Amino acid sequence: MSLIPQRLFLGVSHSVLGRPWRDRLDAAGLGRAEVLAQLEGIPDTLSRLLAGRGVEPSEALRFLEPRLRDLLPDPAVLTDMEAAATRLAAAAQRREKVAIFGDYDVDGACSAALLAGFLRQAGAQPRIHIPDRLIEGYGPNSDAIRMLAGEGATLLVTVDCGTTSHEPLAEAQRLGLDVVVLDHHQAPELLPPVAALVNPNRQDDLSGLGHLCAAGVVFLTLVALSRTLRRQGFWAGRAEGEPDLLAALDLVALATVADVVPLKGLNRAFVRQGIAILRGRTRPGLAALMDVAGLDGPVQPWHLGFLLGPRINAGGRIGDAALGARLLLTEDEIEARSIAAELNRLNQERQEIERQAVLEATAQADHALMSLPDQPVLMAASADWHPGIVGLVAARLKERFRRPAFALALNGEGGATGSGRSVAGVDLGRAVREAVEAGLAVKGGGHAMAAGVTLAAGQASAFQAFLAERLAAQVAAADEAEALLVDAALSAGGATPRLLAEIDKAGPFGAGSPEPVFVFPAHRLVEAVEIGSGGHVRIKLKSGDGATVGGIAFRVAQEPLGRALLAARGESVHLAATLTLNRWGGRESAELRVLDMARPG
Repeated sequence: MSLIPQRLFLGVSHSVLGRPWRDRLDAAGLGRAEVLAQLEGIPDTLSRLLAGRGVEPSEALRFLEPRLRDLLPDPAVLTDMEAAATRLAAAAQRREKVAIFGDYDVDGACSAALLAGFLRQAGAQPRIHIPDRLIEGYGPNSDAIRMLAGEGATLLVTVDCGTTSHEPLAEAQRLGLDVVVLDHHQAPELLPPVAALVNPNRQDDLSGLGHLCAAGVVFLTLVALSRTLRRQGFWAGRAEGEPDLLAALDLVALATVADVVPLKGLNRAFVRQGIAILRGRTRPGLAALMDVAGLDGPVQPWHLGFLLGPRINAGGRIGDAALGARLLLTEDEIEARSIAAELNRLNQERQEIERQAVLEATAQADHALMSLPDQPVLMAASADWHPGIVGLVAARLKERFRRPAFALALNGEGGATGSGRSVAGVDLGRAVREAVEAGLAVKGGGHAMAAGVTLAAGQASAFQAFLAERLAAQVAAADEAEALLVDAALSAGGATPRLLAEIDKAGPFGAGSPEPVFVFPAHRLVEAVEIGSGGHVRIKLKSGDGATVGGIAFRVAQEPLGRALLAARGESVHLAATLTLNRWGGRESAELRVLDMARPG
């Protein structure tokens, strides 16, 4: 399948957002869809969705029913896995005090909770430390390691961090701690000399599992650890028995979606099976979080990224960074409700802080683009921004201006802590790591779509210039390739819960497996009105046969799309949207999430 299908959809070459609309399927994809429909008996719409995501006819049935046992690799394919499992098994056998050092985001919290839960059940004494974003920054630090060693820890395990932490991990070894790193971030050639460093993105790892989040890496480590302990006869005769690893897939699914890693292969199986466990509400912390988030129907993948993930993240962004891991580990329903309520409050506070920062950052970006419209990487900065929300601000800039963006929180001493978000086809993490190696940043790294950085006084301009030079060609190619890829045309009457159930078979959707986009051709926009305080626009479409379907465009009232929708009331439009299931008053209906609009003709 070609990366840039050439066929315009409905002839739209310039939507209100300035994008061409193209059929996701090129000629080869259309052929695959036809084979899927005719030979495999798969419905037409579902056939198009599968073909558009590269599924070959011979793979279709396994794709529609992904089973973990078919996709789970031998953990030993990961470099250093056997050494990691052996050292962790010794910690369980000796009931050691194990210090778990995690990142302060969802992936870090889930990874820490996964490992601590298993070790606790195996009889070890795990102790989680999540660093304070403001005081400690990202990753292991020597002060925290000295504290953990002073508490009697003999093994330090870093999760979702540690790959580039040479000096802090050297300090751990000087203090007598063995160190195991379980991470997934891009790795330099020179790694810390530790007992084991398991990271599918280290340069000498040939596992092909670089798409895993940290929780996925931890899960495979636990599979290896459990197998090692089984070989040693550890579980025989133990009253509590071997931990049920499948029951922990709710955490792996949450981390996989929230960390925006590609939903393909093993990740897809993790999320499909983890969603089923989440629907059982067996983990008190997540059940309480669902309640405060108002999640009243069956859990869907988007709930993880938009309802649960942001609330867990809120602790690490502007509150107590350890709240998320505590919530995920607690068995006490009263404690779970208390922590969930606090995270919900922090999330509401975070939303207001973010709103103000986004307004300021957008104004800075607009001003910068007036003088240099083609700059490939945007950068906004303020001493008033909380370091915990700069990643969210960068994401909003990236969405609005459709190019990589960094937001920096200035520290008052000339330096800054920042986060960046990228667009498809532009590897931001690698560029940041190269900037660190070139001496243009104190530390930094990440992955293709997201990165973090720490800058010293006077480095910001040189850092931005370096990124602009390194990424200009990638950004230009991504801009040229940018188009709204459409899966199929629908009418208002065809958008039904039954269709959504069919679409769901091709999911979960997210990074690497785009949510299906449908176009509603020449429908009358009978309603378009701004609602709420967030700048949302509610719409209703009516087809020629009188059928209607409602929808919403989020945060667009003051943007080109929102203005175009409000101006087109009563007129015929082509509307591009994704579909979601709306439950209200005991009834189910399909609802649109509006992405773009074009004028017929």
